[in-house]
Amino acid sequence: MTTPKLVVDHVGKRFTTKNGQVVALEQTSFSVMEGEFVTILGPSGCGKSTLLRVVAGLEEPSSGHVYVDGKEIHGPGPDRGMVFQSYTLYPWLTVEDNITFGLQLRGISRKERREVAQHYLELIGLKGFEKHYPIQLSGGMKQRVAIARALANDPEILLMDEPFGALDAQTRAIMQEILLKVWEETKKTILFITHDVEESIFLGDSIYVMTARPGRLKKNIKVPLPRPRDYHYKNSPEFLALKQELLELIREESLKAVKP
Repeated sequence: MTTPKLVVDHVGKRFTTKNGQVVALEQTSFSVMEGEFVTILGPSGCGKSTLLRVVAGLEEPSSGHVYVDGKEIHGPGPDRGMVFQSYTLYPWLTVEDNITFGLQLRGISRKERREVAQHYLELIGLKGFEKHYPIQLSGGMKQRVAIARALANDPEILLMDEPFGALDAQTRAIMQEILLKVWEETKKTILFITHDVEESIFLGDSIYVMTARPGRLKKNIKVPLPRPRDYHYKNSPEFLALKQELLELIREESLKAVKP
């Protein structure tokens, strides 16, 4: 039997406030296989990002454990690359230097760094922008650079926290297609947080739906769409049926969150 790439084992998270403790995440367990693209979908404030930050090692779990390749994690590590919703590029560095920043810290030669940068610039469609600075890029271009930077360090798992959430609808749709192209090329294991139902279906092999806070996993759904995919699939009967099912699940949880 194949060992999962990522195991989240009864992970819970509580935060202490001046009014006492807030449970952000109830005990949650799931696993992700190597090369799998898993999306986590849920209403705003359900603990999706908290869960991802625990997997990234940026938050300590209040209970439970996280394992990558069978080894328990204790903090951030090079085996996990992170892409945030906000633009996290270094404004004083060029596109190429942003992408290779981690490689430089590891002592990789300039020649090899440049080769890695060129490979990912071509993959994300930004060849020719090597010497540009972040201020000269659109929002979608900045996120493409952030994805390239995470991949340049060759992580075992790519963690993505609503990376397209700040983009307009048209740019977001294009970014989804670019990400699928990158995934098909690299076959990286991806854990992707989103509140967008269509995005979760279009990208994922498997969707975990979370409840309203305190968050827990409500349902796991396998996406019945073949790969490779393009935007035409968004109009297929299978896609629309799954979209309706997920909208009902999210609506149910969103209503719970606003009830007095």
